[in-house]
Amino acid sequence: MTGVVSLRDILQDEDVILLDVEAGDKKQLLEFMSDYAAQKLAMQAHQLADVLWEREKLGTTGVGRGIAIPHGRLAVLEGVRGFFARLKTPLEFDAVDHQPVDLVFLLFSPQDAGADHLHALASVSQAMRDEAFCAQLRGARDPKDVFGLFVTRKPQES
Repeated sequence: MTGVVSLRDILQDEDVILLDVEAGDKKQLLEFMSDYAAQKLAMQAHQLADVLWEREKLGTTGVGRGIAIPHGRLAVLEGVRGFFARLKTPLEFDAVDHQPVDLVFLLFSPQDAGADHLHALASVSQAMRDEAFCAQLRGARDPKDVFGLFVTRKPQES
């Protein structure tokens, strides 16, 4: 991957879309999503949760307007992978705007994927900054609809 990264490349299929997720707090949410991602990636859930929590200690990944983009790097991962969750009830995430979060895009990259990780993060960030797009994500009925929104969204050059 170089340059702009397609959300289709990051998400791959609709099985990575979770809707109406419930969690009591940020840590519980990250553990739940790590458990789910671990099944899909054939990895240990605690490895994923540890990477996310270590990143979160550096500064919140709650970027504002109800959105969080937790991310981390894993030595054993072969490509950039994403997972999306829409929460049933927004929760406190220590977001930069102090607003609760209801849309979470989890991103994992290989340890040595410097530029690819940054390009993927930029693509996700660009999509999630689009208020109309986020409104569509919040209103979508099922994982197939959410996946369709992500994969038909055209990346834009900055």
